[in-house]
Amino acid sequence: MKARPFFSAILLALLLFGCSCTQVAITGRKQLNLVPDSMVNSLALDEYRSFLNENKLSTDTQATAMVTEVGKRISEAVGLYFKQQDRYEQVADFNWEFNLVENEEKNAWCMPGGKVVVYSGLLPITQDENGLAVVMSHEIAHAVARHGSERMSQGLLYQMGGIALSTAMKDYPDATQQLFITSYGLGAQVGILLPYSRLHEKEADRMGLIFMGMAGYNPQTAVDFWTRMAQSKEGSVPELLSTHPSDATRIQGIKDAIPEAMTHYYKATGQTPPTYQYQFGGS
Repeated sequence: MKARPFFSAILLALLLFGCSCTQVAITGRKQLNLVPDSMVNSLALDEYRSFLNENKLSTDTQATAMVTEVGKRISEAVGLYFKQQDRYEQVADFNWEFNLVENEEKNAWCMPGGKVVVYSGLLPITQDENGLAVVMSHEIAHAVARHGSERMSQGLLYQMGGIALSTAMKDYPDATQQLFITSYGLGAQVGILLPYSRLHEKEADRMGLIFMGMAGYNPQTAVDFWTRMAQSKEGSVPELLSTHPSDATRIQGIKDAIPEAMTHYYKATGQTPPTYQYQFGGS
């Protein structure tokens, strides 16, 4: 008797999950990943170069230097974390780059392999290095956690029957390119165009807070930043908020994750943790 397609897909998913299961840093969640980093990074690099060719880099040297400095410190914190966990091979192939582009959108993104872009329209909301670190660490966390690769793996499984990426690229190049674009939110408007799942967002929030704390930026400032983002709608939803939910549930989740992140911040800065309970938005 021939198996029904639905049950065949379930069986295939279970087999592939058992053979291709990786673990997300910090959260420990197991994820399906059928996508080799080398291939994804190559595809991402092509899109990244196209974006830089079609968009103007900022001429604000001070702001550009700030983006570079914040990105450098966070990427070093990421490397340190993975070295401490004896898992540095997971980020060893990241070739970090940080750019500020002239664009009024309130947006930022990080491609696979560590290509980070911040839009100038976001800087009035970030205000300072701490606010910028909130955004950049969150986007970097998505890339480090391979959230895009996880989404592409699901596409390979359900849209292409679980075939290898190399086979898909060879036999179905157009469909594979489209799958890559939709999985990573890239393409004509390069950026995070598609919303990550609530689970991915929660992971990126927690991981990002820890990375920024390890880099010496205060995780407590994350609540203020996301509050400013929510208040900056001005009749339309900012690009960053359209794909990064900023509701009361999310803010509470960030508050819940801050104590863990603060232990890394105090260690990185050599500060002594206060004996009182931090109060958000007031004394």
